Amino acid sequence: MTIVCTGSIAYDYLMTFPGKFRDQLIADKLENVSLSFLVDSMVKQRGGVAPNIAYTLALLGDRPAVMGTVGEDFGEYREWLEEQKIDTSLVKKIEGKFTASFFANTDLVNNQISSFYTGAMAHASEISLRELPYKPELVVISPNDPQAMYQYSLECQELGIPYLFDPSQQVARNPGDQLCAGVKGAESLFVNEYEYELLQKHTCMSEAEILEHVKFMVVTCGEKGARIYAGGQVYTVPTVPPVQIADPTGVGDAFRGGFLRGYMLGFDWLTCGRMGALAATYVLEQHGTQNHHYTPAEFVARYRQHFDDQGVLNALLANS
Repeated sequence: MTIVCTGSIAYDYLMTFPGKFRDQLIADKLENVSLSFLVDSMVKQRGGVAPNIAYTLALLGDRPAVMGTVGEDFGEYREWLEEQKIDTSLVKKIEGKFTASFFANTDLVNNQISSFYTGAMAHASEISLRELPYKPELVVISPNDPQAMYQYSLECQELGIPYLFDPSQQVARNPGDQLCAGVKGAESLFVNEYEYELLQKHTCMSEAEILEHVKFMVVTCGEKGARIYAGGQVYTVPTVPPVQIADPTGVGDAFRGGFLRGYMLGFDWLTCGRMGALAATYVLEQHGTQNHHYTPAEFVARYRQHFDDQGVLNALLANS
């Protein structure tokens, strides 16, 4: 098994608000906000950071595993993941609990207000990497129960398993000392611009100190693309223009999946970043985080429409 994706496994409830959130905010009354948004639509989708990343990896020919805790309502979701060639044998069902749920309300300019119900995810620390029947090449530690994230980082260090540390939205929740431990033992770090500033604040680590510990770091910057820090260099990766913008949910997860597939195939940093950018665009063009589909050949053809590296992805086709 190549990659084990740990993190939230959830259902997404995605809503659309036919206005702009900022128009409903009063600057001098923010300490007493009380708002209710009448939405135009709501759909229930398969989601969660770990399956989202794994889905992109699977589309690009990898056979990842998902590790996490779910509720009694997970049966249909499990069957679907297995159909996508994603291993769910490391997923544990928690009796008497519902699977975690993500509630996202998106306005006309793609701003989001979101809430997350933990549910069965609160039990994630009850499963351990020490129990794996094999040693993975890489573990992804993405947003999850805070104690589980800390536990998995320590277990990876103890077992000698390289891991990608992706604290994302849990930067605000995880204690600073645990974030420090996650960063210092990681092979790589993935965050967005805002999370990166918050991470430095909570850990009291400077950029130079962070880069001393990780082999590489990726900071995603929304419409501005992404920055890759590796080998003393900074590589800038642009976004891939979408045919349409439908829903930004899960874009960052797809970027990670695309990047990681390139990384595991030994591609150079810019190619990895460009694969992440294209994978992210596929998600942006559809509603939901796992409703898009492409073959590796289709992915390569679109990649070559935007980037000049005509032969660099041949290894992707050969290994798919």
